[in-house]
Amino acid sequence: MVLWIGTSWKMTKTQTEAIAFASRLRIGAAAGGWPRVQPFVVPPATAISVVRDALGPDSPFVVGAQNAHWEDVGAWTGEVSVPQVADAGATLVEIGHSERREHFGETDRTVNWKVRAVLRHGLTALVCVGEPAEVRAAGGAREHVLSQVAAALDGVPGGSRVLLAYEPVWAIGEKGREPAIDEIAEVTQALDAEYGGVMTALLYGGSVSTANARDLLHTPGVTGLFVGRSAWDVNGYLHLLRIAADVAQEAGEVAAATVPR
Repeated sequence: MVLWIGTSWKMTKTQTEAIAFASRLRIGAAAGGWPRVQPFVVPPATAISVVRDALGPDSPFVVGAQNAHWEDVGAWTGEVSVPQVADAGATLVEIGHSERREHFGETDRTVNWKVRAVLRHGLTALVCVGEPAEVRAAGGAREHVLSQVAAALDGVPGGSRVLLAYEPVWAIGEKGREPAIDEIAEVTQALDAEYGGVMTALLYGGSVSTANARDLLHTPGVTGLFVGRSAWDVNGYLHLLRIAADVAQEAGEVAAATVPR
């Protein structure tokens, strides 16, 4: 089992700050890294290339972009295309975050267009889904998220490089409420049952911290974490990577112990 552990920096960090962060990660990787963990960072577009360079050519880290347009070129002022973020060094693109849906008019349809564009160019699509508080309160979380994923992956063949990040909207951000494990599992188990053969990994995001990461990684269906502010400090992120490596090692030992001899 490989656990994906990543962080999106949103609209934080200058190039200088990004280089300092990535340089610390490079030191950690050189010291032995994190077995059975696939780490990734998603900097702002202005820092993709400098983060890639600071991590070095043989880095285990995947570098991502926070957004990309569905068209390759054109009169789309302020946008960046998949070929452009790939040229900067990204091999993964985050798509459909709830903040983009709320503030920038992103829809299930445009998310699908972007997913197809990312996959068409051979990059990994990280698709964010999650229900708002009112849907959770009404008991419709599972159906809401399954509908989002169905729309996002419409026309996407099995075996594509797709990560799903389940992020309940009400759990995101500084004022987010930390969900109970059974609230998360209700959705992640359904996603695993429906899309386990399609997605590369199923990540959980929303109020993730070093205090709850271990429990979250033991949630049914979850094979990674997508972390916000608690990983914006490099020490916090390194701590999360160590926790994930421990969980992955324990899972490997359990699996080995159950193999018939």
